[in-house]
Amino acid sequence: MSIAEGIVQLLEEQAVAQDFTRVRALWLEIGPLAAIEVESLRFCFEAVTRGSLAEGARLEIVELPGRAWCLGCNASVAIRRRYDACPQCGSHRLQVTQGDELRVKELEVE
Repeated sequence: MSIAEGIVQLLEEQAVAQDFTRVRALWLEIGPLAAIEVESLRFCFEAVTRGSLAEGARLEIVELPGRAWCLGCNASVAIRRRYDACPQCGSHRLQVTQGDELRVKELEVE
């Protein structure tokens, strides 16, 4: 719920800064390592936008892949969860490089 509330707060701040009054659609980029349950976020977003400039806005989720740099074999590899082993060498010494994002990618406003 707090993530959805934070998104609405961000939208309200941007409405003042960029002079718009309504959000018609919102695209969020979410990585698999961001620890976000997408369906819960959708439910909470609908609840917290009631009576706000984003009421009725379409919420589009862009799912990003997870990637990490393996310190064992010096390769960039795809991962699905934190603490996955490197699919090439089996090492658990991975540095996440992509997939922990939660950001607003695009807005459609009036």
